Amino acid sequence: MHPPTLYQRWQRLAAAMLRIFHSYAGWLVSISWKRFIVLAVALMIGVNILQDLPPFTWRISSTVTPDEIPEPATEPEPPALPEPSPAARRAAKPLIKSDKPIHYEITIDENGVKVQPRKAKSAASAPADAAASAVEDGEIDPDLPSIEIHLPKEAKSAEIRQAVEAAKSGIEDALREASEAAQTVAKEAAKEARRAAREAQSQPRRHTTVVHLGDFLVKLAFFFVLGSALIKVSYKGRLQAEVKAAQATETAEAESLKRQVVEARMAAMQAQVEPHFLFNTLASIDHLIETDPPRASQMQKNLIALLRASMPTMREANASGVRDLGRELAVIKPYLEILKVRMEERLQTEINVPEGLLSAEFPPMMMQSLVENAIKHGLEPKAEGGMLTVKAEVNHGKLAVTVADTGLGFGRAATSGTGVGLANIRERLMLLYGAKASVTVSENQPSGTKVTITVPYRSRGHDSDDKQGA
Repeated sequence: MHPPTLYQRWQRLAAAMLRIFHSYAGWLVSISWKRFIVLAVALMIGVNILQDLPPFTWRISSTVTPDEIPEPATEPEPPALPEPSPAARRAAKPLIKSDKPIHYEITIDENGVKVQPRKAKSAASAPADAAASAVEDGEIDPDLPSIEIHLPKEAKSAEIRQAVEAAKSGIEDALREASEAAQTVAKEAAKEARRAAREAQSQPRRHTTVVHLGDFLVKLAFFFVLGSALIKVSYKGRLQAEVKAAQATETAEAESLKRQVVEARMAAMQAQVEPHFLFNTLASIDHLIETDPPRASQMQKNLIALLRASMPTMREANASGVRDLGRELAVIKPYLEILKVRMEERLQTEINVPEGLLSAEFPPMMMQSLVENAIKHGLEPKAEGGMLTVKAEVNHGKLAVTVADTGLGFGRAATSGTGVGLANIRERLMLLYGAKASVTVSENQPSGTKVTITVPYRSRGHDSDDKQGA
């Protein structure tokens, strides 16, 4: 046995998926819209919860140790300050900055020149008019340099000028020393900050990575709900169409089966009547040949006409279910003529059918069944016999065929039937025409029974009896 090919495997997979789809679609159709909405909301809530849980979302923790930062061998020396020119010295900005004002007190007396820094009192704590006294009352600031220049006694103006220049040079030197000291402190602070940063970076750190794989679940669930709603709407219409088609097929098959059963019943009844009638007719012909040859010859001709008209009846009834009214009369007329010979003066007949109605559609064997019942159960049991009338007319678009007799009446004869014939006629009319056809039974005046069959009036082509005989 050869293993299945790839195409065969694909066919099996497609068939299995199709079965699953039909099962799911059938389940969607079976539930109500309210239940569908509740399940859809529950699905969306569940998906939003699941997308933050394993295996759709997990966290990876790790310890990261950075590489050690190499310590520089020597700290870079700050660039040396150039020697300022005298003009630049005069225009240079102060090298020492402070957020508080710095006040110097210059005192020149016979001892020399004194330049001393003073701490100024806060302006917020002193009144506005006492701002000048705040400097005078301030203490000497030990953090700032002070300069004293002693003048020699009996000094001249040139000497004093030289002394002032020397004082100015001393102040500049002091300021330069203060600036160098500030740069040294800043460099030490920067070095300490770099050392602290290297120590902080060298410590191991814990790193956590979050992996999200459930972000697509919400969109997938939304499209799944939307697709399910579309399937529920479209598949329901398809199922309804299939159910209606199945019901229509089942109804047609049931009606066809019923029609076949009824036709079989009618054929059985016809088979029971015809042999009995045929044997009686042949016996009458045999008797008349000896006593009344002309009547025997006429009776034989009527029998031949009857057999010629009635033989195709079953075949045409099975094929189409209807035939024209003229062919039904072609069976009734020879039948009544034969019965007239047998019953002699006890049977009178009248056929009142307009020529224009001979092409009207009418179910086969119904008129013959009514005529046979009227004679068998109404006129033959009556000693004096009676009249049999066959009439056809059109009323309000419907064809009405009436068979009336003046016999004993419906159900009053000792040979009255069981009513199966009328029940079969009603069932056949229901199958052929539905509620558009009917059978009514009433009493005839002055006596007897009247049965009327009403069917929709439809005209069809009529073939002559001569054509049938040919």
